[in-house]
Amino acid sequence: MRKPMDRNLAFELVRVTEAAALNAAHWMGRGDREAADKAAVDAMRFALQSVDMDGIVVIGEGEKDEAPMLFNGEIIGNGSPPLVDVAVDPVDGTTLLAKGLPNAISAIAIAERGAMFKPVNVFYMNKIAVGPEARGAIDIRLSVAENLHRIAEAKGYRVEDITVVVLDRERHANLVQEIRDVGARIKMISHGDIAGGLMPALENTGTDVLMGIGGAPEAVITGCALKCLGGEIQCQLYPRDEEEKRRAEEVGMDFDRILYTDDLVSGDDIFFAATGVTEGELLRAVRYTASGAKTSSLAVRARSGTMRFIESTHNFGKLLRISSLKYES
Repeated sequence: MRKPMDRNLAFELVRVTEAAALNAAHWMGRGDREAADKAAVDAMRFALQSVDMDGIVVIGEGEKDEAPMLFNGEIIGNGSPPLVDVAVDPVDGTTLLAKGLPNAISAIAIAERGAMFKPVNVFYMNKIAVGPEARGAIDIRLSVAENLHRIAEAKGYRVEDITVVVLDRERHANLVQEIRDVGARIKMISHGDIAGGLMPALENTGTDVLMGIGGAPEAVITGCALKCLGGEIQCQLYPRDEEEKRRAEEVGMDFDRILYTDDLVSGDDIFFAATGVTEGELLRAVRYTASGAKTSSLAVRARSGTMRFIESTHNFGKLLRISSLKYES
């Protein structure tokens, strides 16, 4: 038996996502996704150097979109215990940030070494994700209608009052029609399915479930967060074509397998942090002031189930004396 992690690493991870958000937010609305992502990656990599952990990136960013990377296999942290897996998305929603649209966040999750599922040669999953009230009510093998009725019953709602988060993609035309046929409401999002997957687990977002096909790496990060928040996610690997399916099956990926929350990340030593980059239902944007900026972050820990919303004020003049980051473009 491994000794549980006594330190709440979520607090240290908030410093990491704050740095990424502050560095990336200068690029809001400038139309340059890659520059915004690079700014976040550079800041996140710098901040991770000081975290007391021996970490290895198992869910990196950039492979799917050929963006700047915190690459899979990269060693991060200062080398001190504990040994952990790390999943990062320096900006979930780079297109949202580049266009100045809502719900871009910076996110990171860690778990004990070997705890995270690693999707190999496949980049998408079909997903359904809910918050604590509907945990145990969903089954990805059932129809959309059956799942929505189960969620409504679990939450004590009419099915007409359920709101479903769906990525706005052509591949979801049939899903959207099935949701409408049941009479439920839909919230379309253009990007950012980590934030979309977290919304049903948090109060005051006005959403109840995420459905549809989105990123596989994002599913693992969402699973970490929902494990901390008491929610649930179920997934199945989704190949874009037969060649991708063949390559993934060659390395052991099983497209028939249902991946539950505990399959995406096992154990209770899981920590998640996120900071808002642009304004959204989940977190507020980076807001600049005369002397620096303000940030809004979420920090959660699976073992305790404690959820903290953290409002921080950053003084750039003082930060620049102790950091090589310039917090500017």
